[in-house]
Amino acid sequence: MKLIKGIIIPLVIVLLWLFGSLTGFFNSYLLPSPVTIAGTMSSLIETGVLFKHIGISLYRVLFGFALTFMLAFPLAVILGMNKKWNDYFDPILDFIRHVPPLACIPILILWFGIGEPPKIAIIMLATFFPVFLNTLNGVLGCDKKLLEVGQVFEFTALERFRKIILPSALPSIILGMRLGLGYSWRSLIGAELIAASSGIGYMIIDAEQISRPDIIFVGIITIGVFGYCIDYGFLKLTDYFMPWEDRQVDYGRG
Repeated sequence: MKLIKGIIIPLVIVLLWLFGSLTGFFNSYLLPSPVTIAGTMSSLIETGVLFKHIGISLYRVLFGFALTFMLAFPLAVILGMNKKWNDYFDPILDFIRHVPPLACIPILILWFGIGEPPKIAIIMLATFFPVFLNTLNGVLGCDKKLLEVGQVFEFTALERFRKIILPSALPSIILGMRLGLGYSWRSLIGAELIAASSGIGYMIIDAEQISRPDIIFVGIITIGVFGYCIDYGFLKLTDYFMPWEDRQVDYGRG
């Protein structure tokens, strides 16, 4: 029943879109019909072109996200457990947070050339703060009474983190990871603006240059579907490893 309800609105949109295309209400060049887009997608799948681009983009997104987590998570934990250090890091982190990742493309090209490093760096810049800020809020929001209990038992810093802070902050950490994955996909087009020759973002940009809106729509749909599937799978894992949270896998919920 829940799945059926989720399909109703997309189905209505597609039917109206199809009706508008068949009646000539929509310009077939600017807005190709769903049938045309489905045919283009089928052709790209048969030739293997679509899967090639998907594979490259998945690598960039997941690799960039993994590097971001390895940097953002420990930094957030360290600053959350040592509040006196925040005064040193807050100004520089706030500065970086307000700089759009796309603004860094020219300097990243100068530093790293036009290979994979600047593309990964763009994804990392877009992903860092959702992971960092949510983890930091989770650590800072740990129940002080529980920390006092840890002091009574003379827990070390590592024991406090492992037995008290991590379980308490886990929901916020999971939310940050989920948002970070979403931002990874959103930054994909910007990352693949950098002299790319493959990837979904490149496919969309190349289709714009050769006036193929049907391929552009295939790229947009592919990004949306894969982003949704990764998000769904991520929350399924959350439900499995954190059953006490009583989470439901719903799009748009934290």
